[in-house]
Amino acid sequence: MTHFPFSIFSTDGHARTGVLETPRGKIRTPAFMPVGTAATVKGVYMDQVQSAGSDIILGNTYHLMLRPGAERIQALGGLHQFSGWKGPMLTDSGGFQVWSLSKLRKMTEEGVTFQSHIDGSKHMLSPERSIEIQADLLGADISMQLDECTEFPSSFERAESSMELSLRWGKRSLKAFGDRPDQTLFAIIQGSTYPELRKRSAEASIAETENGGFGGFAIGGLAVGEGHEAMCETLDFTTPHLPKSRPRYLMGVGKPIDLVEAVYRGIDMFDCVIPTRSGRHGQVWTDRGPYNIKNARFSEDNSPLAKMIDCSASQDYSKAYVHHLIRSGELLGAMILSWHNIAYFQDLMRRIREAIEAGRFAGFRKEFLNEYKA
Repeated sequence: MTHFPFSIFSTDGHARTGVLETPRGKIRTPAFMPVGTAATVKGVYMDQVQSAGSDIILGNTYHLMLRPGAERIQALGGLHQFSGWKGPMLTDSGGFQVWSLSKLRKMTEEGVTFQSHIDGSKHMLSPERSIEIQADLLGADISMQLDECTEFPSSFERAESSMELSLRWGKRSLKAFGDRPDQTLFAIIQGSTYPELRKRSAEASIAETENGGFGGFAIGGLAVGEGHEAMCETLDFTTPHLPKSRPRYLMGVGKPIDLVEAVYRGIDMFDCVIPTRSGRHGQVWTDRGPYNIKNARFSEDNSPLAKMIDCSASQDYSKAYVHHLIRSGELLGAMILSWHNIAYFQDLMRRIREAIEAGRFAGFRKEFLNEYKA
């Protein structure tokens, strides 16, 4: 099992900065990964994603295996060549999307049988098939073990059963992954909001060294309805059980306040669809949260979206112009807002890293929370 070199440069409390080195480039941490669901970060060119400050993006196994098909992507040179993204790429296992298809799937020890939401065709996703798609066919730099995302709320017994299934699938994922010199595999820690289960999941995943062990550790099963406070509490009792020497990834999170609070608790990597999804709906992200550019008060506002952010979308287009584009249903409006929102999220990560390096993250966090909650 390959473990990409991970260097921690500075710490401030539990927050830390570092670099995860992959054959395709370095990932500065804490890092935010824009989501490229269908081999594209929706509405944004790949060079814009990179220029906004993104070191890595995420690809979606479920959607790509259904359309255009993982085998077809491999025949076309792999996901990097197919999409035009030259940097590191992480793929999810497909487990979350399949889990969300509650009426179209059947879970067994072997894996998940499900119907495509596109055409109703039947498919089987096992730990071995998930690894084959991610590592062999798509060519991801970082693959994720197949897991079952535990629904919220769940009883202790239900969460325990789900967590143990994920552990068994993790063992099979690790065996199927084998030794790959230019790729690595992350474990996913489950256990809902129960401290005992999160601890057991973490310890069992860390102990899994028979096949070389995992290259990183993700925390799954959050951002599924538990709320911000419960998420923070779960991180409080989960991250202390994860190795300090490996990257920690909080899956599917989130809003800027979630990122700041998770970094405060020792998380290194994030992904979320919020920047581009918000952009398509006319929302502009700031330190005070999002505002809706459709609002009539922006119709004659000639100021830029955010002049302090080093991004053409943020600096070169007025609020009045983008207001007009969105109200008119013009595609360019959604493209500008998606680009700006990605740049905002990356600028936030830059400021977080600088605050940690300067030993002033506690003050940064306090100021940010006051501004955000205002």
